[in-house]
Amino acid sequence: MRNFALAILLLVFPACGSKTQVIKPEDTISKQGNDWYKTIAEIPCPLGYERVMIDDDSFPCWLRRLRLKKDKRVFLFNGLLKDDQSVQFAVLNEKTGNKDLQQCADAIIRLRAEYYFSQGKYDSILFSATNGTLLSFSKWRTGTRYHLSGNKLNTIFINTFSNDINTDFENYLETVFLYAGTYSLASELQYVTSINKIEAGDVFIKPGFPGHAMIVVDVCINKKGKKLFMLAQGYMPAQDMHIVVNPMDKALNPWYEVPDGYEIITPEWKFTNAQLKRWR
Repeated sequence: MRNFALAILLLVFPACGSKTQVIKPEDTISKQGNDWYKTIAEIPCPLGYERVMIDDDSFPCWLRRLRLKKDKRVFLFNGLLKDDQSVQFAVLNEKTGNKDLQQCADAIIRLRAEYYFSQGKYDSILFSATNGTLLSFSKWRTGTRYHLSGNKLNTIFINTFSNDINTDFENYLETVFLYAGTYSLASELQYVTSINKIEAGDVFIKPGFPGHAMIVVDVCINKKGKKLFMLAQGYMPAQDMHIVVNPMDKALNPWYEVPDGYEIITPEWKFTNAQLKRWR
C-alpha cells in the first residue's frame, strides 16, 4: 500500500441529490473489501468523476443505498460456494432464497419489487410471466394465486392466506421467479436510444433460454460528460447478487466505460450497446 501520510483528506458523505462524493486518497479503485465499503454509495468514483445527481426517492437512489455484505464470497442457494470466486467486486446484502429460482432476471425483478415494497407502492409490484400473464402482488394479497396447467397459467383464488405482508411478498416473488425470466422481463422494458444516456436502474438484457440480464446500479460522470457505470447480477444456479469486476480495465474496476465500440464484456457474459433497456 502506498504511503498517503502527506495527502489531504476530503471527506464528504455522498447524497443522492448532491454531486458530492466520498474522496479519500487511500480509497483506490483497486482496493476491494466490504470492511471498507458498506453500501454502493461508498464505492468511490475514479479521480475526475462524480456521481450523477438523482432524486432521493428514485429507484437509482435506492440502488445506491443498497447494503453490501462484509463477506465477499458468493454463495449458491443451497449454501455451497460458487466455484468461480473471481467474478465479484462486492456482494449485495439481498435475499437469494433456498431454491434454484432467483437467477439473473429474477434478481433484477427482486430489486425493482423491493424498491416499490419499501415505498408501500404495492400496486406497482406487477410483472409479466413468460406467457404474458400479469402477476400482481396486490391481487396476491387478496387471495389470487397462479397455477400452471400444461402450457396455460391459470388464475385461482384461495379463501385463506397469510396476514403477514412480508411472508406474502416472499411467496409472491417465488411465484414470479418460477414463471418469469429474461424473455418476459425484456418485454416489460423499453430500449434506451443511446448508451450515452445510460442511467442507474437500466438493464442490459439478452432474452433467451438461456439469456442473461444485468442491472446498472450506479453511474458517475466527469466534467466532459463522459460516463462510467457499475453492474450487478444474479446468475445460475441461483446465487448471491453481486457487483461484478471489470475484467477489461482493472484501473477502473468495478466501473465500466461507456463503450466506443459495440461490446460490453463482463466476467461471464458479453452484451452489445444495443441491448440496454429501461423500465417504462
